[in-house]
Amino acid sequence: MSRIVYVNGTYFAQEDAKVSVFDRGFLFGDGVYEVIPVIHGRIVELGHAIARLHRSLGEIAMAWPCSQDEFRTVLEELRARNQLQEGYVYLQVTRGVAERDFAFPAATPSSFVAWTAAKKLIDNPLAAIGVKVVTVPDLRWKRRDIKSINLLAQCLAKQEAVSRGAFEGWMTEDGVVTEGASSSAYIVKDRTIFTRALSTSILPGIRRKVILQMAREHQMALVERPFTVAEALAADEAFMSSATTLVMPIVEIDGQQVADGRPGPVTQQLRAMYVEMILQEAAQ
Repeated sequence: MSRIVYVNGTYFAQEDAKVSVFDRGFLFGDGVYEVIPVIHGRIVELGHAIARLHRSLGEIAMAWPCSQDEFRTVLEELRARNQLQEGYVYLQVTRGVAERDFAFPAATPSSFVAWTAAKKLIDNPLAAIGVKVVTVPDLRWKRRDIKSINLLAQCLAKQEAVSRGAFEGWMTEDGVVTEGASSSAYIVKDRTIFTRALSTSILPGIRRKVILQMAREHQMALVERPFTVAEALAADEAFMSSATTLVMPIVEIDGQQVADGRPGPVTQQLRAMYVEMILQEAAQ
């Protein structure tokens, strides 16, 4: 069965789904996006995604393409049509179709496209062994808190990581880790979790938000501050989080083993708690 894709009010087979060459997302990267997990046939953490999308749209003065109720209906219908049981829904909203001009067009409706992809999230085999990261320069713009579809710098970071045999690139400025190319970054030292505080320098990750909430509820030591590459290399544990990796252990940074080179107990505890939480949400 061909994958079904949603484009501005219509569901298409993927080979028939098209957008205009004059769409401002194509011309300028003038848009925002979200990636939302699907577990056991249920879209999870949708409320968090809608809240972040609403914020991103507001920060760039872009209108919602439909009501939030219609938005929810579209995503569920898309999941159902694709019979997706585990994976994610990807969506993006752009400023729409208009003649090429840097200034915003007047009275142009936003464009809304979405599709699904199957992926193992719960039983990802990498979670048992951990992944490698390498540090790369952070080349992005100054409003990284907006989930923009402008991802060239992240693509460069990810490609450098892949070319160096790593799973992810940790982007750095002045020796300090900002975040991963497509993930939030954490280290653990003496059972204390360290991650950068929210600002315009990093994306407000949904998994990050939930992980920090769980850590506080379970009285786990937590510090929100930048950490250096040197601190990461000396850490007891390191991990990353994202919609498609959930909580993922990191066992090597820039070719140097993290501690004993195995997923650490704090990381494993957080992943277990997070998985239990989304399984409960999917079961409701």
